[in-house]
Amino acid sequence: MSDRLKDPRAIRSRQALHRALLKLLEVKPLDQITIRDIAAKAGVGYTTFFRHHPTKEALLDDVAAEQIHSLIERSVAVMDAQSQRAASVALFSYVDEHRALWSTLLNGGAGRTIREQFVREAREAVGLGSRPRSRGWLPAELGLLLIASGTIELLAWWLRQRDPMPIERIAEIHDLIVASPAIAAGSAGRRSTLRRAAAASRRTASRRRK
Repeated sequence: MSDRLKDPRAIRSRQALHRALLKLLEVKPLDQITIRDIAAKAGVGYTTFFRHHPTKEALLDDVAAEQIHSLIERSVAVMDAQSQRAASVALFSYVDEHRALWSTLLNGGAGRTIREQFVREAREAVGLGSRPRSRGWLPAELGLLLIASGTIELLAWWLRQRDPMPIERIAEIHDLIVASPAIAAGSAGRRSTLRRAAAASRRTASRRRK
């Protein structure tokens, strides 16, 4: 890790830039946000921005990576939860808290890239650690990929609606159509794999925050 990344001031500035972009995206799209807007909102100097990111798009990529890890952690948690419905509500509530950002990520010009990155990182989460053969008819990795891709497409659809469904209703659809069928096709051996994936995802997210 570079000295700049270890510097508490640099860490605070980076976090402030992330928060500033999230706040600005709540009121206007990325193409209407300037680097000066971001720096002013973050309370840092204009030149400080460029010590962290060359462009506002690079800042968005950095924010997106953190958000994707957070969403993957919640998606994996859905598969290992005692209450799938409650886990689905928590997942959609999280996205709703950052609705403008996720609308930009999933339905903007980089939507396809974000979808591919999300599914790729979900695959990597399952691939970490030893993995026993599933005793169910649906392989554990395939189950997670189905839930990951189904989750991201359902989110993208929900975010496009002018009059979106309430969180409880869209979470019910996610539970009944996306999550529960794949989970029900698994077995105890598969659930053990998912627990390891959840733990691996949490470790990865923790490392990224340091």
